[in-house]
Amino acid sequence: MSKCEQCIVRELSSLKALNKDELLKIADCKTSKIVRKGETIFEEGETIHGVFCVKDGVCKMSKLSPNGKDQIVKLVKKGELLGQRSMISDEPANLTAVALEDMQVCFIPKNEILGFFDSNNKFSMNVMKTICGDLKDADDIMVNMAQKSVKERLALTLIYLEDNFGKQEDGSLKLQLSREEIAGMIGTATESCIRLLSEFNKLGLIELTGKKIIITERNKLIRMGN
Repeated sequence: MSKCEQCIVRELSSLKALNKDELLKIADCKTSKIVRKGETIFEEGETIHGVFCVKDGVCKMSKLSPNGKDQIVKLVKKGELLGQRSMISDEPANLTAVALEDMQVCFIPKNEILGFFDSNNKFSMNVMKTICGDLKDADDIMVNMAQKSVKERLALTLIYLEDNFGKQEDGSLKLQLSREEIAGMIGTATESCIRLLSEFNKLGLIELTGKKIIITERNKLIRMGN
């Protein structure tokens, strides 16, 4: 694992505000590990004693609904930090984080991070802006769930997956989510998600090859979602 001051990932998160000495402090206290696909980083209700910096890979942030369904709230990718809100509020994790593919993460103890709040105002502001951004995203998700149909939400989610995680060489979505996980993102039953994907396939909006999804009519999906 590289030193924090040499890690390109720090430029993508709140850590970019830290100076070289502060980054050296983090390098001395952080622990790095590999999280395999399907493994849990932390669970809803768990006390997190620091933050996780995602060096590589993607994880899902989800909440268990009253009916036992996994509602995916957010996908977190390379360069983002996990556990910032819990650290600031001093509360247990509100969401569960599970790896969607093999990940490299670095854990930074809470005491070390909180020390920078006193000495580095820009870092404090960056963390607050990130948390505010998460709140805005949560508001948008709530409005979409209330005002858009499942079909519209699926269209927007497919575009989101392509825009944020890219495509394979064959044109399929790079991040391969299971049908259950896509259903968890749009707030519907897995059976309904499978039926809608099949409908999109028949309409020529997408092409299904096994578990792979290729977007063939991007503009039509965008119009459908809006």
